[in-house]
Amino acid sequence: MSHVRHTVENFDLCQINPVKVSRRDGINYVFNGQHTIEIVATVSGSRETPVWCMIYDELEYTQEADIFANQQKYVKQLLPYEIFMANIEAGNDEQLMIKDLVESYGLFISSNKVPGGICAISCLEHIYQKYGFHVLDRTLRLCIGTWEGDYNSLTANMLRGIARLIAAFGDVLKDDSFKDKVGIFSARDIGRTAKERKAGSLGYAEAMLLAYNKKLKNPLKWSKLYTKKLDMVDDDFYMDDEENVPDIQDETQEDEICVNRHEPIKDN
Repeated sequence: MSHVRHTVENFDLCQINPVKVSRRDGINYVFNGQHTIEIVATVSGSRETPVWCMIYDELEYTQEADIFANQQKYVKQLLPYEIFMANIEAGNDEQLMIKDLVESYGLFISSNKVPGGICAISCLEHIYQKYGFHVLDRTLRLCIGTWEGDYNSLTANMLRGIARLIAAFGDVLKDDSFKDKVGIFSARDIGRTAKERKAGSLGYAEAMLLAYNKKLKNPLKWSKLYTKKLDMVDDDFYMDDEENVPDIQDETQEDEICVNRHEPIKDN
């Protein structure tokens, strides 16, 4: 029913698929489309509202189950790039705004990992939807200003990691300091350190925070990075984001220990 309620809130008549019905022994059995029926009934306010159906005659019960189980077996799923570009052709504001923003930094939306291209399309949409336009703008600005468009820096985890830092620390996170201190390390170095800490974007955020805080008189507080609000933002992507906050007694001391422990983050 949660799926039904969500779809009702975003109902589009043109997106309804035919209901599959098996006419067996004089009885009509719906074996695919129960959600569609409930959605149409809820939106129309009547269970008498007609829906398009595909009628299968004289199927056995096992055949119905087999059709249901294997109907998606040979269907090619749309790629995020294909969906994004279709939204561009449809003139949808969100995708047009993201495309314009990316191109304003001299980059482009790509289906492949190539220089100057961003193929982490679902990530861009995720940051825009969860944090807003200005966080996405600053995320791209910091990423490009720090690593000058290196395609290793334009991964989903890197972009989400930067967005996490921006959401956690806001204007306290200084762009110039980020570029100077985090930019000492390559995107590959950040990635290696991230993998040693946590999976997903939280590991990348931690790796960049280590680099940012190193030798800083007033380091950013780690506790701000670990909030339920921020963890919930990515919990549909990475379960590791829901892990508990480390017990940090002395944040400055923790920075020094972690820097020494992980080879990529060290003095050059």
